[in-house]
Amino acid sequence: MDTATQNLASRGTSDELEQKRLALVRLQDAWAEAFHEGVDADCLAQTSLFLALAELVSTYGEDATAKFSENLPAKIRNGEFSVKISRQ
Repeated sequence: MDTATQNLASRGTSDELEQKRLALVRLQDAWAEAFHEGVDADCLAQTSLFLALAELVSTYGEDATAKFSENLPAKIRNGEFSVKISRQ
């Protein structure tokens, strides 16, 4: 289990954890393929964040997404997103 999967595995039911694991594997594969095709890593990161936030807004609305996003600086500083991403 890699570090990103371990971070995701820290909370949720077994079904939720399996969904997160599968989503993470698929996204890592897509990221690696795009990187291999020459897409810049910074471009991938910014586009991924945009799509993720757009999906959260679509699902939960602007206010709930903004409230969720308020916690991101502390989570970043606490190392919750400090993972080594494999680039194949």
